[in-house]
Amino acid sequence: MSSESFELITLKSGHTSLRLISNQETFHPVIGPEAEARLLHVEQQRLVARSQGTSPFIVWDVGLGAAANAVATLEALSAGPATVELHSFDHTLAPLQFACDHSEHLAYIRPYRLMIQQLMRTGQTSIGRLRWFLHCADFRVSLSHRDLPPPHAILYDPYSAVSNPEMWTLEHFQKLRRALHDDRPCLLTNYTRSTAVRSTWLLAGFYVGIGVGIGEKNQTTIASNQLELLDQPLPISWLKQVAASQNSNPLREGGSAYGPMSAEDFEQLRQHPQFQPRSLCP
Repeated sequence: MSSESFELITLKSGHTSLRLISNQETFHPVIGPEAEARLLHVEQQRLVARSQGTSPFIVWDVGLGAAANAVATLEALSAGPATVELHSFDHTLAPLQFACDHSEHLAYIRPYRLMIQQLMRTGQTSIGRLRWFLHCADFRVSLSHRDLPPPHAILYDPYSAVSNPEMWTLEHFQKLRRALHDDRPCLLTNYTRSTAVRSTWLLAGFYVGIGVGIGEKNQTTIASNQLELLDQPLPISWLKQVAASQNSNPLREGGSAYGPMSAEDFEQLRQHPQFQPRSLCP
């Protein structure tokens, strides 16, 4: 993949974003990169408040892409009193290079263009008390690095399961869940509202809740290693939706596409601590 693999697109909102030509997948559709990054990740994760008194506060930016989520994090946290480590992961820098080459059309990139170029050259850069690290590799491989600090926040933004299924399997999310420390509260935010993805995260060991709506989606999904971090956990009544869905079974490595959930998976889901009486919110 090269920077020529992308094109600029004007969204219905009037904002400019990128589109991958090969599969026509648009980055941050509808409301644009800046607004989506702030609403979906920075504000919903309460990054400013949660970073206070924690040193360092670790953010994993999974799917660096054209750096909209990373820049929103920089703007929110770099001027604050907290020490922050932002770790961005992507297997290619092509969209980021394209964004830098067309920064005159991407307002969020312009103030950080030189900083981003340094990041691409050296693998790290800093602003204020925030240090930004680049991991240019398959995120699934990066997860195996023992020196990778466990996060307080995960901005999960790879390509969709249609074009990038390996980043959406049950086995991958089980590995991601094991990378978290139970004594380090962590939130994960993503644009999906898929029943199958929510089921996958629950089966992988996360607690899962209803996330903020963005653009044409009335809700997204938020997950955590601690139930009390979720403002609106999925209720036990949501299991009826899973049972009725024809598209609720998790993707598995080497397996078939989504379909109805198996009886075995549904029973495991029903036994999840989130749906047990002692864990239910009053």
